[in-house]
Amino acid sequence: MKTKASLTIIFFTVFIDLLGFGLLIPILPTFASKELGITDFQIGLIVASYSFMQFIFNPIIGKYSDRVGRRPIILVTLLITAASYFIFSFAHNFWILLFSRMLGGFGGSNISVAQAYIADITTAKERTKGMGLIGAAFGLGFVFGPLLGGILSGYGYEVVGFTAAGFSLLAFLFATVFLKESIKEKSDSTVKLKIRIITLDEIKLLMQKKRISFFIIVYFIIVFSMANIYGTFAILGYKVYGFTDREIGYLFGIIGILGAIIQGGLLKQLSKRISDERLILWGSFFMFLGLGGLPYGVNFLGVALIGCVFEMGVAVLQPTLLGFVSKETEAKEQGSILGINQSLASLARVLGPLWGGFAYDYLGYQFPFLTGGFFTFLTFLGAIYFFKNNNDEKLEHV
Repeated sequence: MKTKASLTIIFFTVFIDLLGFGLLIPILPTFASKELGITDFQIGLIVASYSFMQFIFNPIIGKYSDRVGRRPIILVTLLITAASYFIFSFAHNFWILLFSRMLGGFGGSNISVAQAYIADITTAKERTKGMGLIGAAFGLGFVFGPLLGGILSGYGYEVVGFTAAGFSLLAFLFATVFLKESIKEKSDSTVKLKIRIITLDEIKLLMQKKRISFFIIVYFIIVFSMANIYGTFAILGYKVYGFTDREIGYLFGIIGILGAIIQGGLLKQLSKRISDERLILWGSFFMFLGLGGLPYGVNFLGVALIGCVFEMGVAVLQPTLLGFVSKETEAKEQGSILGINQSLASLARVLGPLWGGFAYDYLGYQFPFLTGGFFTFLTFLGAIYFFKNNNDEKLEHV
Protein backbone atom coordinates (compact mmCIF):
# COMPACT_ATOMS: atom_id res chain seq x y z
CA MET A 1 0.00 0.00 0.00
CA LYS A 2 1.49 3.29 -1.10
CA THR A 3 1.74 5.73 1.80
CA LYS A 4 0.89 8.92 -0.09
CA ALA A 5 -2.20 7.42 -1.72
CA SER A 6 -3.37 5.93 1.60
CA LEU A 7 -2.90 9.25 3.40
CA THR A 8 -4.94 10.99 0.71
CA ILE A 9 -7.74 8.45 1.09
CA ILE A 10 -7.92 8.68 4.89
CA PHE A 11 -7.79 12.50 4.65
CA PHE A 12 -10.77 12.65 2.31
CA THR A 13 -12.67 10.09 4.40
CA VAL A 14 -12.22 12.17 7.56
CA PHE A 15 -12.82 15.50 5.77
CA ILE A 16 -16.11 14.39 4.19
CA ASP A 17 -17.30 13.07 7.54
CA LEU A 18 -16.30 16.24 9.41
CA LEU A 19 -17.94 18.39 6.78
CA GLY A 20 -21.22 16.83 7.89
CA PHE A 21 -20.35 17.48 11.53
CA GLY A 22 -19.57 21.11 10.73
CA LEU A 23 -23.02 21.61 9.19
CA LEU A 24 -24.64 21.31 12.63
CA ILE A 25 -22.29 23.62 14.53
CA PRO A 26 -24.09 26.94 13.87
CA ILE A 27 -27.67 25.64 13.74
CA LEU A 28 -28.02 23.03 16.47
CA PRO A 29 -28.42 25.50 19.38
CA THR A 30 -30.88 27.71 17.48
CA PHE A 31 -32.84 24.66 16.27
CA ALA A 32 -33.08 23.40 19.85
CA SER A 33 -34.18 26.80 21.11
CA LYS A 34 -36.52 27.95 18.33
CA GLU A 35 -38.09 24.72 17.17
CA LEU A 36 -38.08 22.56 20.31
CA GLY A 37 -38.25 25.18 23.08
CA ILE A 38 -35.30 23.63 24.89
CA THR A 39 -33.70 25.69 27.66
CA ASP A 40 -30.16 27.03 27.34
CA PHE A 41 -28.97 24.70 30.12
CA GLN A 42 -30.43 21.71 28.26
CA ILE A 43 -28.61 22.87 25.13
CA GLY A 44 -25.40 22.80 27.17
CA LEU A 45 -26.23 19.20 28.17
CA ILE A 46 -26.75 18.23 24.54
CA VAL A 47 -23.47 19.79 23.44
CA ALA A 48 -21.61 18.23 26.38
CA SER A 49 -23.10 14.78 25.66
CA TYR A 50 -21.25 14.59 22.34
CA SER A 51 -17.89 15.27 23.99
CA PHE A 52 -18.74 12.93 26.87
CA MET A 53 -19.31 10.00 24.50
CA GLN A 54 -16.01 10.70 22.77
CA PHE A 55 -14.30 10.97 26.15
CA ILE A 56 -15.49 7.46 27.04
CA PHE A 57 -15.25 5.69 23.71
CA ASN A 58 -12.20 7.20 21.96
CA PRO A 59 -9.71 4.90 23.75
CA ILE A 60 -12.09 1.91 23.68
CA ILE A 61 -12.80 2.08 19.96
CA GLY A 62 -9.14 2.77 19.25
CA LYS A 63 -8.09 -0.34 21.17
CA TYR A 64 -10.85 -2.45 19.61
CA SER A 65 -9.55 -1.50 16.16
CA ASP A 66 -6.26 -3.17 17.14
CA ARG A 67 -8.20 -6.45 17.33
CA VAL A 68 -10.55 -6.27 14.35
CA GLY A 69 -8.75 -3.82 12.08
CA ARG A 70 -9.05 -0.11 11.31
CA ARG A 71 -11.16 -0.38 8.17
CA PRO A 72 -14.24 -2.15 9.61
CA ILE A 73 -14.34 0.22 12.61
CA ILE A 74 -14.15 3.29 10.38
CA LEU A 75 -16.90 1.94 8.11
CA VAL A 76 -19.26 1.02 10.98
CA THR A 77 -18.78 4.33 12.81
CA LEU A 78 -19.47 6.27 9.61
CA LEU A 79 -22.82 4.48 9.34
CA ILE A 80 -23.54 5.21 13.01
CA THR A 81 -22.73 8.88 12.44
CA ALA A 82 -25.05 8.99 9.42
CA ALA A 83 -27.81 7.44 11.54
CA SER A 84 -27.32 10.12 14.21
CA TYR A 85 -27.91 12.87 11.62
CA PHE A 86 -31.06 11.16 10.32
CA ILE A 87 -32.38 11.01 13.89
CA PHE A 88 -31.51 14.70 14.31
CA SER A 89 -33.69 15.51 11.29
CA PHE A 90 -36.72 13.91 13.00
CA ALA A 91 -36.01 15.15 16.53
CA HIS A 92 -39.08 16.76 18.10
CA ASN A 93 -38.07 16.87 21.77
CA PHE A 94 -35.08 17.12 24.10
CA TRP A 95 -34.59 13.38 24.55
CA ILE A 96 -34.48 12.48 20.86
CA LEU A 97 -32.08 15.34 20.16
CA LEU A 98 -29.91 14.27 23.11
CA PHE A 99 -29.87 10.67 21.84
CA SER A 100 -28.91 11.79 18.34
CA ARG A 101 -25.91 13.74 19.64
CA MET A 102 -24.81 10.94 21.97
CA LEU A 103 -24.97 8.53 19.04
CA GLY A 104 -23.03 11.06 16.97
CA GLY A 105 -20.38 11.32 19.69
CA PHE A 106 -20.01 7.54 19.67
CA GLY A 107 -19.59 7.54 15.90
CA GLY A 108 -17.23 10.51 16.08
CA SER A 109 -14.89 8.47 18.26
CA ASN A 110 -13.48 7.08 15.00
CA ILE A 111 -10.97 9.95 14.98
CA SER A 112 -8.70 7.89 17.25
CA VAL A 113 -8.92 5.05 14.72
CA ALA A 114 -8.07 7.41 11.85
CA GLN A 115 -5.00 8.56 13.81
CA ALA A 116 -4.03 4.93 14.41
CA TYR A 117 -4.48 4.25 10.68
CA ILE A 118 -2.00 7.03 9.89
CA ALA A 119 0.44 5.69 12.48
CA ASP A 120 0.20 2.26 10.78
CA ILE A 121 1.13 3.50 7.32
CA THR A 122 3.77 6.12 8.11
CA THR A 123 7.33 5.99 9.31
CA ALA A 124 8.39 7.92 12.42
CA LYS A 125 9.79 10.63 10.16
CA GLU A 126 6.53 10.98 8.22
CA ARG A 127 4.21 10.72 11.22
CA THR A 128 3.96 14.38 12.24
CA LYS A 129 3.08 15.38 8.70
CA GLY A 130 0.56 12.55 8.49
CA MET A 131 -1.13 13.48 11.76
CA GLY A 132 -1.31 17.04 10.49
CA LEU A 133 -3.77 15.82 7.87
CA ILE A 134 -6.31 15.11 10.62
CA GLY A 135 -5.91 18.68 11.84
CA ALA A 136 -6.28 19.97 8.29
CA ALA A 137 -9.46 17.89 7.82
CA PHE A 138 -10.86 19.35 11.05
CA GLY A 139 -9.98 22.87 9.97
CA LEU A 140 -11.55 22.57 6.53
CA GLY A 141 -14.63 20.84 7.93
CA PHE A 142 -15.10 23.63 10.47
CA VAL A 143 -14.74 26.30 7.78
CA PHE A 144 -16.98 24.97 5.01
CA GLY A 145 -19.42 22.99 7.17
CA PRO A 146 -20.83 25.94 9.16
CA LEU A 147 -21.03 28.11 6.04
CA LEU A 148 -23.03 25.45 4.21
CA GLY A 149 -25.10 24.65 7.30
CA GLY A 150 -26.14 28.26 7.74
CA ILE A 151 -27.23 28.47 4.10
CA LEU A 152 -29.10 25.16 4.11
CA SER A 153 -30.98 26.05 7.30
CA GLY A 154 -33.03 28.46 5.20
CA TYR A 155 -34.62 25.42 3.56
CA GLY A 156 -35.40 23.71 6.86
CA TYR A 157 -33.40 22.24 9.71
CA GLU A 158 -34.22 18.72 8.57
CA VAL A 159 -32.45 19.50 5.29
CA VAL A 160 -29.26 20.22 7.24
CA GLY A 161 -29.57 16.87 9.02
CA PHE A 162 -30.19 14.96 5.81
CA THR A 163 -27.25 16.68 4.12
CA ALA A 164 -24.95 15.89 7.05
CA ALA A 165 -26.10 12.26 6.90
CA GLY A 166 -25.44 12.31 3.16
CA PHE A 167 -21.84 13.41 3.71
CA SER A 168 -21.25 10.59 6.21
CA LEU A 169 -22.75 8.08 3.78
CA LEU A 170 -20.57 9.51 1.02
CA ALA A 171 -17.53 9.06 3.27
CA PHE A 172 -18.70 5.48 3.93
CA LEU A 173 -18.97 4.71 0.21
CA PHE A 174 -15.62 6.37 -0.49
CA ALA A 175 -13.93 4.36 2.26
CA THR A 176 -15.65 1.12 1.17
CA VAL A 177 -14.21 1.47 -2.32
CA PHE A 178 -10.77 2.97 -1.66
CA LEU A 179 -9.73 2.44 1.97
CA LYS A 180 -7.59 -0.64 2.52
CA GLU A 181 -6.82 -2.30 5.85
CA SER A 182 -3.65 -0.84 7.39
CA ILE A 183 -2.65 -3.51 9.93
CA LYS A 184 -1.39 -6.99 9.10
CA GLU A 185 -1.19 -8.53 12.56
CA LYS A 186 -4.20 -7.87 14.76
CA SER A 187 -4.02 -7.76 18.54
CA ASP A 188 -5.70 -10.39 20.72
CA SER A 189 -5.86 -8.15 23.80
CA THR A 190 -9.10 -7.85 25.75
CA VAL A 191 -11.03 -4.59 25.44
CA LYS A 192 -12.60 -3.35 28.68
CA LEU A 193 -14.97 -0.48 29.32
CA LYS A 194 -12.95 1.91 31.44
CA ILE A 195 -13.57 5.60 32.13
CA ARG A 196 -10.15 7.10 32.66
CA ILE A 197 -9.24 10.65 33.59
CA ILE A 198 -5.99 10.52 35.54
CA THR A 199 -4.43 7.91 37.83
CA LEU A 200 -2.59 8.33 41.14
CA ASP A 201 0.70 7.34 39.48
CA GLU A 202 0.18 10.03 36.84
CA ILE A 203 -0.52 12.62 39.54
CA LYS A 204 2.77 11.67 41.22
CA LEU A 205 4.55 11.96 37.87
CA LEU A 206 3.13 15.45 37.28
CA MET A 207 4.04 16.62 40.79
CA GLN A 208 7.69 15.95 39.92
CA LYS A 209 7.48 18.12 36.81
CA LYS A 210 6.51 21.66 37.76
CA ARG A 211 6.80 23.24 34.31
CA ILE A 212 4.84 20.49 32.54
CA SER A 213 2.16 20.53 35.26
CA PHE A 214 1.73 24.27 34.84
CA PHE A 215 1.21 24.03 31.07
CA ILE A 216 -1.21 21.13 31.39
CA ILE A 217 -3.28 23.11 33.91
CA VAL A 218 -3.23 26.14 31.62
CA TYR A 219 -4.33 23.98 28.68
CA PHE A 220 -7.22 22.57 30.71
CA ILE A 221 -8.39 26.07 31.68
CA ILE A 222 -8.09 27.32 28.10
CA VAL A 223 -10.09 24.39 26.68
CA PHE A 224 -12.73 24.79 29.41
CA SER A 225 -13.01 28.52 28.66
CA MET A 226 -13.47 27.84 24.94
CA ALA A 227 -15.99 25.07 25.61
CA ASN A 228 -18.10 27.53 27.63
CA ILE A 229 -19.30 29.00 24.34
CA TYR A 230 -19.69 25.83 22.23
CA GLY A 231 -23.44 25.99 22.57
CA THR A 232 -23.95 29.57 23.73
CA PHE A 233 -22.26 31.51 20.90
CA ALA A 234 -25.00 30.63 18.41
CA ILE A 235 -27.69 31.34 21.03
CA LEU A 236 -26.10 34.73 21.74
CA GLY A 237 -26.24 35.53 18.02
CA TYR A 238 -29.88 34.45 17.72
CA LYS A 239 -31.38 35.79 20.96
CA VAL A 240 -29.29 38.89 21.69
CA TYR A 241 -28.16 40.12 18.27
CA GLY A 242 -31.02 38.76 16.18
CA PHE A 243 -28.73 37.04 13.68
CA THR A 244 -30.15 34.54 11.22
CA ASP A 245 -28.78 31.01 11.00
CA ARG A 246 -27.05 32.02 7.77
CA GLU A 247 -25.32 34.96 9.49
CA ILE A 248 -24.26 32.69 12.37
CA GLY A 249 -22.85 30.26 9.78
CA TYR A 250 -20.93 33.13 8.19
CA LEU A 251 -19.49 34.07 11.58
CA PHE A 252 -18.23 30.54 12.17
CA GLY A 253 -16.82 30.48 8.64
CA ILE A 254 -14.96 33.79 9.03
CA ILE A 255 -13.48 32.70 12.35
CA GLY A 256 -12.57 29.30 10.93
CA ILE A 257 -10.80 30.78 7.91
CA LEU A 258 -8.72 33.04 10.15
CA GLY A 259 -7.76 30.09 12.35
CA ALA A 260 -6.75 28.06 9.30
CA ILE A 261 -4.57 30.90 8.01
CA ILE A 262 -2.80 31.32 11.35
CA GLN A 263 -2.23 27.63 12.00
CA GLY A 264 -1.59 26.87 8.34
CA GLY A 265 1.57 28.93 8.09
CA LEU A 266 1.51 32.27 9.89
CA LEU A 267 2.19 30.70 13.30
CA LYS A 268 5.31 29.02 11.95
CA GLN A 269 6.64 32.40 10.87
CA LEU A 270 5.70 34.01 14.18
CA SER A 271 7.45 31.28 16.15
CA LYS A 272 10.71 32.11 14.35
CA ARG A 273 10.57 35.70 15.61
CA ILE A 274 8.74 35.39 18.95
CA SER A 275 9.52 33.03 21.82
CA ASP A 276 6.98 30.39 22.87
CA GLU A 277 6.58 32.19 26.20
CA ARG A 278 5.52 35.41 24.50
CA LEU A 279 3.22 33.54 22.10
CA ILE A 280 1.45 32.00 25.09
CA LEU A 281 1.09 35.40 26.75
CA TRP A 282 -0.17 37.15 23.63
CA GLY A 283 -2.47 34.25 22.79
CA SER A 284 -4.09 34.21 26.23
CA PHE A 285 -4.45 38.00 26.20
CA PHE A 286 -6.21 38.06 22.81
CA MET A 287 -8.41 35.17 23.85
CA PHE A 288 -9.36 37.04 27.04
CA LEU A 289 -10.27 40.16 25.04
CA GLY A 290 -12.30 38.17 22.53
CA LEU A 291 -14.26 36.11 25.06
CA GLY A 292 -15.01 39.07 27.28
CA GLY A 293 -16.05 41.22 24.33
CA LEU A 294 -18.40 38.86 22.49
CA PRO A 295 -21.54 39.86 24.49
CA TYR A 296 -20.86 43.51 23.64
CA GLY A 297 -20.30 43.34 19.88
CA VAL A 298 -23.43 45.45 19.07
CA ASN A 299 -23.87 44.17 15.48
CA PHE A 300 -22.62 41.58 12.98
CA LEU A 301 -19.46 43.49 12.09
CA GLY A 302 -18.61 44.08 15.75
CA VAL A 303 -19.14 40.45 16.72
CA ALA A 304 -17.13 39.30 13.69
CA LEU A 305 -14.19 41.54 14.63
CA ILE A 306 -14.28 40.46 18.28
CA GLY A 307 -14.63 36.84 17.18
CA CYS A 308 -11.50 37.26 15.06
CA VAL A 309 -9.60 38.61 18.08
CA PHE A 310 -10.75 35.55 20.03
CA GLU A 311 -9.68 33.20 17.22
CA MET A 312 -6.28 34.86 16.94
CA GLY A 313 -5.70 33.97 20.57
CA VAL A 314 -6.97 30.39 20.24
CA ALA A 315 -5.06 29.68 17.01
CA VAL A 316 -1.79 30.83 18.58
CA LEU A 317 -2.35 29.48 22.08
CA GLN A 318 -3.50 25.89 21.54
CA PRO A 319 -0.69 24.56 19.32
CA THR A 320 1.94 26.53 21.24
CA LEU A 321 0.83 25.03 24.56
CA LEU A 322 0.75 21.53 23.08
CA GLY A 323 4.21 22.06 21.63
CA PHE A 324 5.47 23.34 24.97
CA VAL A 325 4.17 20.26 26.81
CA SER A 326 5.76 17.96 24.23
CA LYS A 327 9.12 19.78 24.22
CA GLU A 328 9.31 19.77 28.02
CA THR A 329 8.64 16.02 28.15
CA GLU A 330 11.31 13.34 27.85
CA ALA A 331 11.00 11.00 24.87
CA LYS A 332 10.22 7.96 27.03
CA GLU A 333 7.33 9.80 28.74
CA GLN A 334 5.70 11.44 25.69
CA GLY A 335 2.81 8.99 25.47
CA SER A 336 2.04 9.17 29.18
CA ILE A 337 2.23 12.96 29.55
CA LEU A 338 0.36 13.74 26.32
CA GLY A 339 -2.25 11.13 27.29
CA ILE A 340 -2.82 12.90 30.61
CA ASN A 341 -3.12 16.22 28.81
CA GLN A 342 -5.64 14.80 26.30
CA SER A 343 -7.74 13.17 29.03
CA LEU A 344 -8.00 16.42 30.98
CA ALA A 345 -8.77 18.37 27.79
CA SER A 346 -11.57 15.90 27.01
CA LEU A 347 -12.98 16.45 30.51
CA ALA A 348 -12.80 20.22 29.95
CA ARG A 349 -14.86 19.82 26.75
CA VAL A 350 -17.54 18.09 28.80
CA LEU A 351 -17.55 20.53 31.74
CA GLY A 352 -17.34 23.69 29.62
CA PRO A 353 -20.69 23.36 27.79
CA LEU A 354 -22.40 22.29 31.02
CA TRP A 355 -21.26 25.43 32.80
CA GLY A 356 -21.86 27.60 29.73
CA GLY A 357 -25.46 26.43 29.36
CA PHE A 358 -26.13 26.78 33.09
CA ALA A 359 -24.59 30.27 33.26
CA TYR A 360 -26.48 31.48 30.18
CA ASP A 361 -29.79 30.15 31.47
CA TYR A 362 -29.58 31.12 35.15
CA LEU A 363 -27.04 33.95 35.44
CA GLY A 364 -27.40 35.89 32.20
CA TYR A 365 -26.25 35.72 28.58
CA GLN A 366 -22.96 37.53 29.34
CA PHE A 367 -21.74 35.04 31.93
CA PRO A 368 -20.45 32.12 29.81
CA PHE A 369 -18.27 34.60 27.94
CA LEU A 370 -17.24 36.62 30.97
CA THR A 371 -16.44 33.43 32.88
CA GLY A 372 -14.24 32.19 30.06
CA GLY A 373 -12.59 35.58 29.79
CA PHE A 374 -11.98 35.72 33.53
CA PHE A 375 -10.28 32.32 33.66
CA THR A 376 -8.24 33.10 30.55
CA PHE A 377 -7.08 36.37 32.13
CA LEU A 378 -6.02 34.42 35.23
CA THR A 379 -3.89 32.15 33.03
CA PHE A 380 -2.37 35.27 31.43
CA LEU A 381 -1.39 36.66 34.85
CA GLY A 382 -0.26 33.24 36.04
CA ALA A 383 1.90 32.77 32.96
CA ILE A 384 3.62 36.14 33.50
CA TYR A 385 4.42 35.19 37.09
CA PHE A 386 5.50 31.67 36.15
CA PHE A 387 7.81 32.74 33.32
CA LYS A 388 9.44 35.45 35.42
CA ASN A 389 10.16 33.02 38.25
CA ASN A 390 10.83 29.77 36.39
CA ASN A 391 12.64 30.79 33.26
CA ASP A 392 16.05 32.24 32.48
CA GLU A 393 14.50 34.62 29.98
CA LYS A 394 13.05 37.75 31.61
CA LEU A 395 9.88 39.16 30.14
CA GLU A 396 10.15 42.83 31.00
CA HIS A 397 8.89 43.87 27.55
CA VAL A 398 6.01 41.44 26.97
